[in-house]
Amino acid sequence: MNIEQARFNMIEQQIRPWDVLDSSVLSLLAVVRREEFVPSAYRALAFTDMELPLAEGQFMLSPKVEARLLQELAVHKHERVLEVGTGSGFMAALLGHKAREVLSLEIRPALALQARINLQRAAVVNVEVREADGSRATATDGPFDVIALSGSVAEIPRGLLDQLKVGGRLAAIVGRDPVMRAVLVTRTEGGGFHSVELFDTLAPRLDGFGEPSSFSF
Repeated sequence: MNIEQARFNMIEQQIRPWDVLDSSVLSLLAVVRREEFVPSAYRALAFTDMELPLAEGQFMLSPKVEARLLQELAVHKHERVLEVGTGSGFMAALLGHKAREVLSLEIRPALALQARINLQRAAVVNVEVREADGSRATATDGPFDVIALSGSVAEIPRGLLDQLKVGGRLAAIVGRDPVMRAVLVTRTEGGGFHSVELFDTLAPRLDGFGEPSSFSF
Protein backbone atom coordinates (compact mmCIF):
# COMPACT_ATOMS: atom_id res chain seq x y z
CA MET A 1 0.00 0.00 0.00
CA ASN A 2 1.23 3.48 -0.83
CA ILE A 3 0.59 5.08 2.55
CA GLU A 4 0.99 8.68 1.46
CA GLN A 5 -1.34 8.20 -1.49
CA ALA A 6 -3.89 6.55 0.81
CA ARG A 7 -3.60 9.48 3.24
CA PHE A 8 -4.06 11.95 0.39
CA ASN A 9 -7.11 10.06 -0.86
CA MET A 10 -8.60 10.00 2.65
CA ILE A 11 -8.31 13.78 2.89
CA GLU A 12 -9.47 14.61 -0.62
CA GLN A 13 -12.15 11.95 -1.17
CA GLN A 14 -13.61 11.48 2.32
CA ILE A 15 -12.84 14.45 4.52
CA ARG A 16 -12.93 17.49 2.25
CA PRO A 17 -16.28 16.47 0.65
CA TRP A 18 -17.72 16.31 4.18
CA ASP A 19 -17.40 20.10 4.44
CA VAL A 20 -14.06 19.99 6.23
CA LEU A 21 -12.44 22.97 4.52
CA ASP A 22 -10.32 24.46 7.32
CA SER A 23 -6.79 24.41 5.90
CA SER A 24 -5.23 24.00 9.35
CA VAL A 25 -7.28 20.86 9.98
CA LEU A 26 -6.51 19.40 6.55
CA SER A 27 -2.81 20.13 6.98
CA LEU A 28 -2.81 18.48 10.40
CA LEU A 29 -4.42 15.33 9.01
CA ALA A 30 -1.65 15.19 6.44
CA VAL A 31 1.11 15.13 9.07
CA VAL A 32 -0.33 13.25 12.07
CA ARG A 33 0.19 9.62 11.13
CA ARG A 34 -3.17 7.98 11.67
CA GLU A 35 -1.80 4.54 10.83
CA GLU A 36 0.40 4.66 13.95
CA PHE A 37 -2.71 4.91 16.14
CA VAL A 38 -4.46 1.94 14.52
CA PRO A 39 -4.00 -1.62 15.86
CA SER A 40 -1.51 -3.49 13.68
CA ALA A 41 -4.16 -5.98 12.52
CA TYR A 42 -6.16 -3.14 10.95
CA ARG A 43 -3.35 -0.90 9.73
CA ALA A 44 -4.23 -1.56 6.08
CA LEU A 45 -7.65 -0.02 6.86
CA ALA A 46 -6.30 3.08 8.61
CA PHE A 47 -7.52 5.47 5.91
CA THR A 48 -10.87 3.85 5.09
CA ASP A 49 -14.23 5.51 5.70
CA MET A 50 -15.21 3.33 8.64
CA GLU A 51 -14.88 2.90 12.39
CA LEU A 52 -11.95 0.67 13.31
CA PRO A 53 -11.94 -1.88 16.16
CA LEU A 54 -9.76 -1.29 19.20
CA ALA A 55 -9.14 -3.52 22.20
CA GLU A 56 -11.98 -4.53 24.54
CA GLY A 57 -14.72 -3.96 21.98
CA GLN A 58 -14.05 -0.25 21.50
CA PHE A 59 -13.72 1.69 18.23
CA MET A 60 -11.99 4.62 16.55
CA LEU A 61 -14.39 7.06 14.93
CA SER A 62 -14.22 7.32 11.15
CA PRO A 63 -11.73 9.88 9.78
CA LYS A 64 -14.36 12.24 8.41
CA VAL A 65 -16.24 12.40 11.73
CA GLU A 66 -13.03 13.10 13.68
CA ALA A 67 -12.05 15.79 11.19
CA ARG A 68 -15.45 17.48 11.19
CA LEU A 69 -15.64 17.57 14.98
CA LEU A 70 -12.13 19.00 15.14
CA GLN A 71 -13.05 21.72 12.66
CA GLU A 72 -16.26 22.67 14.45
CA LEU A 73 -14.52 22.95 17.83
CA ALA A 74 -12.16 25.59 16.37
CA VAL A 75 -9.48 24.98 18.99
CA HIS A 76 -6.92 27.75 19.58
CA LYS A 77 -3.34 27.41 20.72
CA HIS A 78 -3.95 29.03 24.12
CA GLU A 79 -6.86 26.76 25.07
CA ARG A 80 -7.23 23.84 27.48
CA VAL A 81 -9.10 20.80 26.22
CA LEU A 82 -10.86 17.89 27.91
CA GLU A 83 -11.42 14.76 25.84
CA VAL A 84 -13.68 11.96 27.07
CA GLY A 85 -12.82 8.60 25.54
CA THR A 86 -9.15 8.46 24.57
CA GLY A 87 -9.37 5.26 22.55
CA SER A 88 -6.21 4.92 20.48
CA GLY A 89 -5.13 8.50 21.22
CA PHE A 90 -5.50 9.78 17.65
CA MET A 91 -8.11 12.46 18.39
CA ALA A 92 -6.09 13.45 21.46
CA ALA A 93 -3.04 13.89 19.21
CA LEU A 94 -4.99 16.11 16.82
CA LEU A 95 -6.32 18.17 19.72
CA GLY A 96 -2.84 18.38 21.21
CA HIS A 97 -1.48 19.95 18.04
CA LYS A 98 -4.21 22.60 18.16
CA ALA A 99 -4.34 23.36 21.90
CA ARG A 100 -2.08 24.39 24.75
CA GLU A 101 -2.81 21.21 26.70
CA VAL A 102 -5.21 18.28 26.62
CA LEU A 103 -6.53 16.07 29.42
CA SER A 104 -7.93 12.86 27.94
CA LEU A 105 -9.96 10.46 30.09
CA GLU A 106 -10.11 6.74 29.30
CA ILE A 107 -12.00 4.30 31.50
CA ARG A 108 -10.23 1.16 30.19
CA PRO A 109 -6.67 0.72 31.50
CA ALA A 110 -5.44 -1.25 28.47
CA LEU A 111 -6.58 1.46 26.08
CA ALA A 112 -5.13 4.22 28.25
CA LEU A 113 -1.76 2.47 28.28
CA GLN A 114 -1.74 1.95 24.51
CA ALA A 115 -2.80 5.54 23.90
CA ARG A 116 0.12 6.79 26.00
CA ILE A 117 2.49 4.63 23.96
CA ASN A 118 1.00 5.91 20.70
CA LEU A 119 1.22 9.54 21.78
CA GLN A 120 4.78 9.18 23.00
CA ARG A 121 5.80 7.58 19.70
CA ALA A 122 4.16 10.47 17.85
CA ALA A 123 6.07 12.98 20.06
CA VAL A 124 2.86 14.58 21.38
CA VAL A 125 3.95 15.94 24.75
CA ASN A 126 1.05 18.17 25.84
CA VAL A 127 -1.57 15.41 26.27
CA GLU A 128 -2.18 13.70 29.61
CA VAL A 129 -4.04 10.38 29.39
CA ARG A 130 -5.76 9.56 32.67
CA GLU A 131 -7.61 6.39 33.63
CA ALA A 132 -11.00 7.76 34.66
CA ASP A 133 -14.72 7.49 34.00
CA GLY A 134 -15.54 10.56 31.93
CA SER A 135 -19.23 10.29 32.80
CA ARG A 136 -18.26 11.03 36.40
CA ALA A 137 -15.77 13.78 35.64
CA THR A 138 -15.61 16.45 38.32
CA ALA A 139 -14.71 20.09 38.16
CA THR A 140 -11.32 19.52 39.81
CA ASP A 141 -9.36 19.99 36.59
CA GLY A 142 -11.66 22.50 34.93
CA PRO A 143 -12.87 24.75 33.64
CA PHE A 144 -12.01 24.01 30.01
CA ASP A 145 -12.20 25.98 26.80
CA VAL A 146 -13.08 22.89 24.78
CA ILE A 147 -14.60 19.48 25.59
CA ALA A 148 -14.68 16.69 23.01
CA LEU A 149 -16.61 13.45 23.46
CA SER A 150 -15.05 10.79 21.23
CA GLY A 151 -18.13 8.60 21.01
CA SER A 152 -21.89 8.90 21.40
CA VAL A 153 -24.00 9.67 24.46
CA ALA A 154 -27.74 9.42 25.11
CA GLU A 155 -27.65 12.96 26.49
CA ILE A 156 -24.87 15.33 27.50
CA PRO A 157 -24.31 15.24 31.27
CA ARG A 158 -24.83 18.57 32.97
CA GLY A 159 -21.63 17.93 34.93
CA LEU A 160 -19.58 18.16 31.73
CA LEU A 161 -21.36 21.27 30.50
CA ASP A 162 -20.65 22.95 33.83
CA GLN A 163 -16.93 22.51 33.18
CA LEU A 164 -17.02 24.79 30.15
CA LYS A 165 -15.74 28.33 30.43
CA VAL A 166 -17.97 31.11 29.10
CA GLY A 167 -17.45 30.93 25.35
CA GLY A 168 -16.25 27.33 25.68
CA ARG A 169 -17.42 24.67 23.23
CA LEU A 170 -18.41 21.03 23.67
CA ALA A 171 -18.83 18.63 20.75
CA ALA A 172 -20.67 15.34 21.10
CA ILE A 173 -22.68 12.81 19.14
CA VAL A 174 -26.05 12.60 20.87
CA GLY A 175 -29.01 10.25 20.54
CA ARG A 176 -29.95 6.63 20.22
CA ASP A 177 -29.57 4.26 17.29
CA PRO A 178 -30.83 4.78 14.57
CA VAL A 179 -31.00 8.56 15.11
CA MET A 180 -27.91 10.39 16.36
CA ARG A 181 -26.65 13.89 15.64
CA ALA A 182 -23.37 15.65 16.25
CA VAL A 183 -23.98 18.82 18.21
CA LEU A 184 -21.87 21.78 19.25
CA VAL A 185 -22.77 23.39 22.57
CA THR A 186 -21.38 26.81 23.53
CA ARG A 187 -21.57 28.22 27.05
CA THR A 188 -23.01 31.72 27.09
CA GLU A 189 -22.96 34.53 29.64
CA GLY A 190 -25.13 33.94 32.68
CA GLY A 191 -24.70 30.18 32.71
CA GLY A 192 -26.76 29.46 29.59
CA PHE A 193 -25.94 27.14 26.69
CA HIS A 194 -26.46 27.47 22.95
CA SER A 195 -26.69 24.25 20.94
CA VAL A 196 -26.26 23.79 17.18
CA GLU A 197 -26.92 20.54 15.33
CA LEU A 198 -24.04 19.82 12.96
CA PHE A 199 -24.75 16.59 11.08
CA ASP A 200 -26.41 13.20 11.34
CA THR A 201 -24.21 10.20 12.05
CA LEU A 202 -23.95 7.06 14.16
CA ALA A 203 -21.20 6.24 16.64
CA PRO A 204 -20.54 3.64 19.34
CA ARG A 205 -21.64 4.58 22.86
CA LEU A 206 -19.00 5.88 25.23
CA ASP A 207 -18.48 3.69 28.31
CA GLY A 208 -20.57 4.90 31.22
CA PHE A 209 -22.93 7.03 29.12
CA GLY A 210 -25.65 4.51 28.39
CA GLU A 211 -28.30 6.04 30.62
CA PRO A 212 -29.68 9.53 29.99
CA SER A 213 -28.94 12.31 32.42
CA SER A 214 -31.50 14.66 33.89
CA PHE A 215 -30.46 17.50 31.59
CA SER A 216 -31.58 18.11 28.01
CA PHE A 217 -31.97 21.08 25.71
